[in-house]
Amino acid sequence: MAQRPAAVSSSAAREPDFIHLNDLASATAGGQVVFATDEWFAPAANLLKRDPPRFEASAFTEFGKWMDGWETRRKRIPGHDWCVVQLGVVGVVHGVDVDTSFFTGNHAPYMSVQGACLDAPPSLVLEGDRTGAAASDGQLEAVSKLRSETWRVLVPESGLNPGYADSCHNYFRVTCPDRITHLRLNMYPDGGVARFRVYGVGQRDWSSVPAHQEVDLVAMTNGGVCLGYSDAHFGHPRNMIGLGRSANMGDGWETARRLDRPKELKVDGRGILQVPGSEWAVLRLGHAGVISHVEVDTNHFKGNSPDWCRLEACSLTAGQESVAAAAWNSGSWKVLLPAQKLRPHHRHHYLEAELALKEAVTHVRLVIAPDGGVSRLRLWGRATPISPALTPPTAVAPPSKL
Repeated sequence: MAQRPAAVSSSAAREPDFIHLNDLASATAGGQVVFATDEWFAPAANLLKRDPPRFEASAFTEFGKWMDGWETRRKRIPGHDWCVVQLGVVGVVHGVDVDTSFFTGNHAPYMSVQGACLDAPPSLVLEGDRTGAAASDGQLEAVSKLRSETWRVLVPESGLNPGYADSCHNYFRVTCPDRITHLRLNMYPDGGVARFRVYGVGQRDWSSVPAHQEVDLVAMTNGGVCLGYSDAHFGHPRNMIGLGRSANMGDGWETARRLDRPKELKVDGRGILQVPGSEWAVLRLGHAGVISHVEVDTNHFKGNSPDWCRLEACSLTAGQESVAAAAWNSGSWKVLLPAQKLRPHHRHHYLEAELALKEAVTHVRLVIAPDGGVSRLRLWGRATPISPALTPPTAVAPPSKL
């Protein structure tokens, strides 16, 4: 039976604010494990899976119990186990979650995280099913050239809790302001970890982007980030700025059904539902810019897409952002895209002539009504030389209804 909202809220209150940022290491964002000392029971690639870990009591392989995570053999030689993760999105890391779900008698008791910004990706790759494998002499020699043991410590040696439902998420805040391309996850001395989430904000080198080139200013790869939202019951709005088109309905932003829906629905002359409430999500662009093309994709949302959407925008400095975060549902928003009727499972494009705002902006607010799901939001435009001088967010506005 599902928990009641009170229990969910209590759990959410213990979660750190950084988990609302982007997972820079997720396999769906291009993250990959490029080295691991040992993968006897379960391969390290599992660490970066998007889906939550699962457990199958009767599942075994020829090497032992099947586990949905990274699990090494019981170490009987000097040293400890570790792996190298190449981030899918280069950026600033704000925190990590070392998730030990279902590793209850075999979790790694201690861990640490180190990071570096490498000029070029190393020629390291792990292919195929690595279950039962260990690093070869050649792989050890190749990884030694990275001198990863000297990388900056982002999370010092820390204890891990076992993978029970109330203790599996081990959150650690990171305060390093540097751009990171690779991480080293150390397990002391051996054991298992189910997932490794790396939360942060992408950081693109905008000096290499021609002034006339149109780019998706809100994409996570370009530094876009979700700062606040009204509801994310079925899917977080950060999913809307992910790579490519959505894989399924879970790879998008989806709200609960609003309880203030009229008992009988009515529409106006344009066929737009007349409802009292709406939902919203606020995103900061990776760079200030003038938006000239908007894409709102409801891919996979066939019976639960919003009836309509509206886009609003504004330009904020770092100081103004911290003040506005207390109440994202108010403030001096300007209409970028007037209310538009949406179709289920459809890619909607709105060109420059349909947009009401021609000035540079730093933040957008997507409003949907009455509720439902959006899989992707693309904001194509040109970066302006005006820099908002924003620092990565350290907090996310708590969910609140309009």
